[in-house]
Amino acid sequence: MTPENLNDLRAFESVAREKNFTRAAAMLGMSRSGLSHAITALEARLGVRLLMRTTRSVSLTEAGLRLYKTLQPMLTELDNELASLRSLSDKPAGIVRITAHDHAIVSVLWPRLQGLLKHYPDIQIELSVDYALTDIVAQQFDAGVRVGNIVDKDMIAVRIGPDFYMAVVCSPDYLCNKSIPARPGELTTHQCINLRLPTHGGLYAWDFEKEGKSLTVRVQGQTVFNNTYLMLQAALDGLGFAYIPLDLAQSYIESGKLTPVLEEWWPYFPGYHLYYASRRQMPPALAEVIAALRYREG
Repeated sequence: MTPENLNDLRAFESVAREKNFTRAAAMLGMSRSGLSHAITALEARLGVRLLMRTTRSVSLTEAGLRLYKTLQPMLTELDNELASLRSLSDKPAGIVRITAHDHAIVSVLWPRLQGLLKHYPDIQIELSVDYALTDIVAQQFDAGVRVGNIVDKDMIAVRIGPDFYMAVVCSPDYLCNKSIPARPGELTTHQCINLRLPTHGGLYAWDFEKEGKSLTVRVQGQTVFNNTYLMLQAALDGLGFAYIPLDLAQSYIESGKLTPVLEEWWPYFPGYHLYYASRRQMPPALAEVIAALRYREG
């Protein structure tokens, strides 16, 4: 029997994981038609259908699910071993893929990684914006970022940023002829700018705390985004209240372009942490990224 083409097996694994040809093709750096042809050729050689395809969805057949469950751990182990072999080189090199949301990338990751990239020209950094609590192993990321250090038992967390406040702000124009909320619950009578979460597609509920008391408020409004900076812009444009990191709003508060409200209720969140899978031998490129991002007070 002729050995199967590893590239075609990787192509199938990507489609099976993403359930989408367009996303899988982008991750593999190939055209959608080329990827479709590779899968069709693989199915022809194996003599079984692996995927059920319609114009809107992709699903696994029984044979496809069986192959995916076999391939996924094998390819992950192979990639880890290849990374370990590359780490034998004295010179840090290779791609480090990190998933994080936009504020973490702009405020923490990018400012510190610029110098690293200039110092190590053979290291490549891929930053992917995502608000979900990504399974970095399944999605083939080297690391992810989240608030706080609570991670799965097979993960390691490293603090990369200080604790921070979440602030509620709006433009002075929005408040014209309106009452200023005195309690978080009064936000429900105002226009608020919502954040759509990728997990279950729900809207993010605003957390508040005061003197040991915590509460959550679900707000409503005309605008919903999945991007922190668009929420900031909507607030500046007078569309209502935004719930965003204080450091993002601070300069606009100081210039008078944004008005803070409910300051005594603003919650204090634990800082950003980088999390990554425990490995027997860490690739030098990832080790350099972790060292560059590690938070040092003062």
